[in-house]
Amino acid sequence: MNLGESSTYVTAGAVFLASVVFLRVVWGFLLPNAKKRRPPVVKAFPVVGGLIRFLKGPIVMVREEYAKLGSVFTLNLLHRRITFFIGPEVSAHFFKAPESDLSQQEVYQFNVPIFGPGVVFDVDYSVRQEQFRFFTEALRVNKLRSYVDQMVLEAEDYFSKWGDSGTVDLKYELEHLIILTASRCLLGREVRDKLFDDVSALFHDLDNGMQPISVIFPYLPIPAHHRRDRARLRISEIFESIIKSRKCSGIAEDDMLQCFIDSKYKNGRPTTEGEITGLLIAALFAGQHTSSITSTWTGAYLLKYEEYLSAALDEQKQLMKKHGDKVNHDILSEMDVLYRCIKEALRLHPPLILLLRQSHSDFTVKTREGVEYEIPKGHIVATAPAFANRLPSIYRDPDTYDPDRFLPGREEDKAAGAFSYISFGGGRHGCLGEPFAYLQIKAIWSHLLRNFEFEMISSFPQIDWNAMVVGVKGDVMVRYKRRKLLVEE
Repeated sequence: MNLGESSTYVTAGAVFLASVVFLRVVWGFLLPNAKKRRPPVVKAFPVVGGLIRFLKGPIVMVREEYAKLGSVFTLNLLHRRITFFIGPEVSAHFFKAPESDLSQQEVYQFNVPIFGPGVVFDVDYSVRQEQFRFFTEALRVNKLRSYVDQMVLEAEDYFSKWGDSGTVDLKYELEHLIILTASRCLLGREVRDKLFDDVSALFHDLDNGMQPISVIFPYLPIPAHHRRDRARLRISEIFESIIKSRKCSGIAEDDMLQCFIDSKYKNGRPTTEGEITGLLIAALFAGQHTSSITSTWTGAYLLKYEEYLSAALDEQKQLMKKHGDKVNHDILSEMDVLYRCIKEALRLHPPLILLLRQSHSDFTVKTREGVEYEIPKGHIVATAPAFANRLPSIYRDPDTYDPDRFLPGREEDKAAGAFSYISFGGGRHGCLGEPFAYLQIKAIWSHLLRNFEFEMISSFPQIDWNAMVVGVKGDVMVRYKRRKLLVEE
């Protein structure tokens, strides 16, 4: 090949390359973000419109916008942008992303005045991971076995005070029993036996210190926050005294408090009294509402649907035939029917209706329809278990109570992958207390099924959307009659 031909080929190649680059630029100009684009934005009045829609009811807003905009959309909330991911197809990154990409710390800062300094959301991720390891150690199977024994004793003692028949508010009774059980298993013998009334009242003030406004302005000088801060200080004093007493006595108890006292960081540093108190408060807040709310919904649905109540009773009869009156960790683990009844109540009514993360880097997400959206750094990313758990693309008759949807062969909670059912979250930040919660609710309802007949005399309860942790609205009045479940020979 001569030099002239070579020059011709080089020139032709350069022209071709330049043409390709030009066409790509023009194509990008004419069709911006043809493959990657920002999510559609919820229409609302400027500045406060998004806030008004959000405060009126986030799930109502999510339901309406999902129908119009699809599974990924952004809400402008004052100076923040919240991008919602609805459904398992778009939620994988939400649940699986590393903390460096999507973090909890910034969005859950409003918990710091309650949990206290130096724990959970007031520490960097590496320390928080070590503290979560303390929770994991405190919830191992050998620990759960001893907790179950205490749960059973608390239930037996509590319901022994009921008469042979009567009328009660089931929601109130279960809330009270749950806090008693939590005091025994988590906070320790000293609180349960001697200081329960005092500590319970203080936790009530802590609980009421979590108002909707607290999420945005956690240190706003309002009466609820003043009471919260006084209660937090007094709780700290009580537990510091208990911890010091235990350390001096050298007597180890079988509860979560003792687990935290014995915990050490990787560098060998023991937990401080302030850290132990904060971790206990976090544990109680994480479990108390979930267990009491789900216990109440489980009972309401069992009393509404005779076929599931009968199935749960038959299961108890079979277990009593096999084990007698005994109830322990392993026997509770055999209660598959009751487990499905609880799980279905939790699908329909997850107490945490929104889960949040803060985005620290740009990333893309692809919808089931193949549309790819770019999510910018700085967005708050959210998913909504209360809505996602009722998607008709995953669940047949999604608004219907049907525990059998979890039976082998159906398993609708796995229909679209790992994040089809997200009542306990999932992925990196799945709830550590899930086994504890199921055991606690099973312990309560196995005792009630074996020892009482019930009739609901109030209307079926409504959802209290105005609560920070969404639960049951109003009273749940039931008429009970004491009896002993008989085992058929």
